[in-house]
Amino acid sequence: MSEFLAFFQMGVRHILNRGALDHLLFLLALGAVYRARDWRAGLGVITAFTIGHSVTLALAATGHFPIPARWIEFLIPVTILLTSVENLRDWMHAAVPVHRRRRAVFAGIFGLVHGAGFADYLRSLFLDRIAVPLVSFNLGIELGQIIVLLGAGLLFTGVDWSAGRIPAGGIDRFPLRSRVVLVSLGTALAASQMALARAPW
Repeated sequence: MSEFLAFFQMGVRHILNRGALDHLLFLLALGAVYRARDWRAGLGVITAFTIGHSVTLALAATGHFPIPARWIEFLIPVTILLTSVENLRDWMHAAVPVHRRRRAVFAGIFGLVHGAGFADYLRSLFLDRIAVPLVSFNLGIELGQIIVLLGAGLLFTGVDWSAGRIPAGGIDRFPLRSRVVLVSLGTALAASQMALARAPW
């Protein structure tokens, strides 16, 4: 197996295994507000996140990112919590946040934190050269994220369709809002527990 393919597979597995639960929760929180027809807005946010984590993945993996690993591990669930709170704040007021530039800016900033988290894992695997592992691992991470988001999108679409069939006197006349609130509450709760468990002080 080539070096490129080996690190590519590591990147995919790193996102899809249980050890990456924090990154998976962030993707769920980030994607919770989108429907299939919002794909352009969702793509913009995911691109911003990708740019952010690609930058710090490169910097941290080469030893140029000075924040200690214990703070990175704490800040990752904080990004999940903040994303979930933003979802709840907007949707409790029936707002439609999916087209706001602010969301892409936050995703890019939070991507900087997540990239440092990926790098902590990748740095332990380096031997001599880092260019090929860095690029191939990052591409594997991206494929893993796409798989997660496609799966979440199918699940969300199914939930919306099912909730939309409930009579008007049911739980909510707006199934998307119900889904956003439920997913965001779940990710916020899980992230709060992670942050408390990882507190660096």
